Amino acid sequence: MQPTGEHFYFAHSYYVETTDPSLVMWWCRYGSVEFPATISRGNVFGCQFHPEKSQWSGLRFLRSFILGGRA
Repeated sequence: MQPTGEHFYFAHSYYVETTDPSLVMWWCRYGSVEFPATISRGNVFGCQFHPEKSQWSGLRFLRSFILGGRA
């Protein structure tokens, strides 16, 4: 799933790149730069944004994470 029209809170001016694009769940675009917003491998999951500061979008994201992808 790639969220469209959603707004998430990123607090940093840097991002992490991956050498394995298959690990990326969501990509984000800021201007002309595209970078991984969330990654997943096995039972490890990480995001570069702050879901707790992303208002309703972040709450939906956290709920989906807790329920195993069922929002």
